[in-house]
Amino acid sequence: MKRLLNYIPLHFVVFLIFGICFQFFTQFWSFSVLKTVILVVFLTMLIFIVQHKVFSTLISFLLFFFIGISVVYLNDDRNYDSFYEYHLKENSTVILQIHAVLKSGNYHQKYEAKVLRVDAKKTTGTILLNIKKERSSIYLNVDDQLFLKPSLKELNPPLNPYQFNYKFYLSKQGIHHQVYSEKGQFLRLNSEVKTLFGLSEKVRIKIQESLKKDHFKNDEFAVINALLLGQRQDISKALITDYQSAGAVHILAVSGLHVGVILLLLSFVFKPLERIKYGKFLKTATIVFLLWMFAFVAGLSASVVRAVTMFTFLAVGMSFRKKNVIEFSFISSMFFLLVIKPMFLFDVGFQLSYLAVFGILWTQPKLYSLWRPKIKIINYFWQLVTVSIAAQIGILPLSIYYFHQFPGLFLFSNLVIIPFLGAILIGGIFVIITSILKILPSFLADLYGTIISCMNGFVSWVSHQEEFLFKEIAISFLFMLCWYVVLFLGASFFMSKSSKKLMYFLISILFIQGVFLLESMHQKLKEEVIIFHKSRFSFIGKRSGNKLFLEHDLDHLKFRKEYTIRGYRIAEGIHEIEQTNFKNFIEFAHKNILFVDSLGVYNISGIKKPIVVLKYSPKINLARLIETINPSQIIADGSNYKSDVNRWENICLERQISFYDTGRKGAFIIKK
Repeated sequence: MKRLLNYIPLHFVVFLIFGICFQFFTQFWSFSVLKTVILVVFLTMLIFIVQHKVFSTLISFLLFFFIGISVVYLNDDRNYDSFYEYHLKENSTVILQIHAVLKSGNYHQKYEAKVLRVDAKKTTGTILLNIKKERSSIYLNVDDQLFLKPSLKELNPPLNPYQFNYKFYLSKQGIHHQVYSEKGQFLRLNSEVKTLFGLSEKVRIKIQESLKKDHFKNDEFAVINALLLGQRQDISKALITDYQSAGAVHILAVSGLHVGVILLLLSFVFKPLERIKYGKFLKTATIVFLLWMFAFVAGLSASVVRAVTMFTFLAVGMSFRKKNVIEFSFISSMFFLLVIKPMFLFDVGFQLSYLAVFGILWTQPKLYSLWRPKIKIINYFWQLVTVSIAAQIGILPLSIYYFHQFPGLFLFSNLVIIPFLGAILIGGIFVIITSILKILPSFLADLYGTIISCMNGFVSWVSHQEEFLFKEIAISFLFMLCWYVVLFLGASFFMSKSSKKLMYFLISILFIQGVFLLESMHQKLKEEVIIFHKSRFSFIGKRSGNKLFLEHDLDHLKFRKEYTIRGYRIAEGIHEIEQTNFKNFIEFAHKNILFVDSLGVYNISGIKKPIVVLKYSPKINLARLIETINPSQIIADGSNYKSDVNRWENICLERQISFYDTGRKGAFIIKK
């Protein structure tokens, strides 16, 4: 580890990451592309001019920090004059090119589309395209070009606390607007322009059509599609939930695990090439070519490209047969990926992949050294156990932070599935090749389908052992960082067992305990009133410490399945929810909160400048209400008709009264 920490590219990666984060969250650098390039060149030249070692080192770190800033700036389409939004007018027409087919929603087929032209002007930028589902729906393919008159809409932010922020997720991929269209509102153009992504999809569609002829069951076909072709759109929500609960969801995504297994298999197959002249070079070139062919067939998605890039560096590094080549290859691949695609840093898959790798590299050798079985089969499974534990150590805090659960049987499910993953991948590749050539025997297709079904059945059984699935665990970002400090210092002490490192480890434990106590105390003292947003319903909560008093009108069964408050309940540590009736009025934090429902009652004596919450579209004269009780603010929740909300907003605008619509702005929170 000491040699690795002294590896210069690791320091460069750290400062690169600081620069990426700094620019992404502050948008500090807003100058032209030319000035950005000039400053990078100037700092590079300064390194060679300055002879003093300390100063040249500091300039190097500053250079890579600024490279991090620069790559974020240069990768943002909005910083170029050709960005589509700058050229759109009221009656503009655009030409879109489909870049990726996304998982469809309940009412729309979704696509990632590049804006090639606005009117006659060449443009750049990517949008989310939503095509309404109809009986005779048109399914678009990658590289299809469409001509339409768009109406750009902002991406919707989450409307309740701690819900998934799809707007933020898409913004990290350079998507800032969406367009809705129907079958008759666009024209599909005849275009011969083909991209690598389009060719990849054509190959994949041909493979999928061949496999469908072999009559695989829906779940079997969906898993084959995910395992070998990198496409998870067809996987049912129930099946994904089973794999998540079993701690085996990484099996369904083409990632470092799959590419690593393929690399090991290819290294074994092409090992005889090392005996001939230039054999090592030929072997490495062949393996790298085949890895990228696999990425091509798997759709060149971000996760596949990351994994193949990572193992390309490893394959090249292994050909040199030097010490710590694996560690150096992974760091170099991370540096390369972040320079090319800095937004990968904020991708959960990227974070989990590299943390799992670092966990394996730094802790697995020490875990394995605790016991060295002499029987080969036991030794193999012991290695698998240590690798699984090491990877889980690397990703555990981050996994809990994002997914709020810990699958206690992850080790068991991985021990059963991973030993057979190589055979499943090889068998799948053989099935695909023979299926395309139309020589796949039916018994072999049935056998492979049965193996996939058995794997799905095993995962489903593991996922239903609910006593081993620890759900609804919430930790803050700060607490997650503290956990990584504890794990790093603990692993460091475990490896060297020095008194100094023991002291650091114990201090880190005391520190994380302090953070835990402070956060727990803050939650217990927290009080607030929340008007949640729920379409066609009213959800109003008063939080007192770890208890939430909630007014709603859902029946018990529907409320149990309700996700409006789930994220808030888990993240804020709410232990008890009690249904209540606020009876049209709450006094909170020296503020009067008046609820006006469909009965339209608001004449309550003694109320001064209340906050008025309108729900269930009360039939009232809002102008008269404003004159009568002089409210400080008016809020409309999700239970109101949109036409009423728009009318109320106009009335408030005329009378200069603050108006808040939860349907556009999200939940309204009043803090004490």
